[in-house]
Amino acid sequence: MAKLTSKARKALPDSAFAGPDRSYPVEDKRHALNAKARASQAVNSGRMSPSTKGKIDAKANRVLGKSAKGE
Repeated sequence: MAKLTSKARKALPDSAFAGPDRSYPVEDKRHALNAKARASQAVNSGRMSPSTKGKIDAKANRVLGKSAKGE
């Protein structure tokens, strides 16, 4: 995954993040895949609601060029 420095992260627009409070940056495909994986882990451990994960997945899927049904 491409290194995202603090300076570069701060420069990203809010639209480049999938999670609440500018969490889960999805500015490229590798970060989008990582956001989906981390959100799944958070749901499995009880730190995140499934509805929040759904929002993160939807945003990441747009970056990945997938439809809502995962095509």
